[in-house]
Amino acid sequence: MAAGNSNVTTDQLALLALRDRMINSEPREILAKNWSTTSSVCDWIGVTCGSRHHRVTVLNISNMNLTGTLPPQLGNLSFLVSLNISRNNFHGELPGELVHLRRLRYLDFGINNLGGELPSWFGFLYKLQFLSLGNNSFMGSIPPSISNMSNLETLLLSFNFIEGTVPIEFQNLHNLKNLLIEYNQLSGPLPLHVFNLSSLEIISFMHNSLSGILPDDVCQRLQKLTWLSLEYNNLIGRIPSTVSQCSLLRYLALSENRLSGPIPMGIANLTMLEELYLESNNLTGKMY
Repeated sequence: MAAGNSNVTTDQLALLALRDRMINSEPREILAKNWSTTSSVCDWIGVTCGSRHHRVTVLNISNMNLTGTLPPQLGNLSFLVSLNISRNNFHGELPGELVHLRRLRYLDFGINNLGGELPSWFGFLYKLQFLSLGNNSFMGSIPPSISNMSNLETLLLSFNFIEGTVPIEFQNLHNLKNLLIEYNQLSGPLPLHVFNLSSLEIISFMHNSLSGILPDDVCQRLQKLTWLSLEYNNLIGRIPSTVSQCSLLRYLALSENRLSGPIPMGIANLTMLEELYLESNNLTGKMY
């Protein structure tokens, strides 16, 4: 029993360290009163504990207008399955101690002011299924180690300052459904290895500096694709005539590139299509 109490105390100390890193503000005062040693950590706002070990399994303090930095002690929440601090004003770099959160399945740091390079230790969070780092100030390249998260289904990196290319190792993410790296500084050829992931449903690389051509067999590879957004890049070549085989496609955006040639008539056969953007290219023909 004493060991169990010690572990709960570890969780409590980790959350108190987070509370104490926050800059004085009204939301911080709410936590200062609620996150108190006079009550069980399992009763604190935003905290959920597991029924078996009474350890913290979920921390959700999203959308609370909190400001501060993340303490290394956060990595001591070793039973954490879901961590959501999105839609706040957290800043600074991610502490390396978060690598110890090996049970994590859901991690949302989106819409904050976090920065620094994308840490390579993400690759050790093998159970992660959802990772959002969008709308921050992360820079540098995408670490290949992210491909070690073989259970990953959603990766959101949009609205950062990420450079370089999408690592070839991404072809190992066989469960990936949603890949959004919009509004960054990616360069080099369109990462064709990504188009080998038959699990993908949503792909968006819009507003980068990618070049190259769309593969002819893009729809044969991606039978589940519902959303393809590649606008505002430097793509050349033709729109594949086989695009009509993307039968589930609801959104197709290829505008603001350097595509040429005829508009494939097969686009008219995309019965699920709701939005189509092809402007500002060198395309010919008409849409019927």
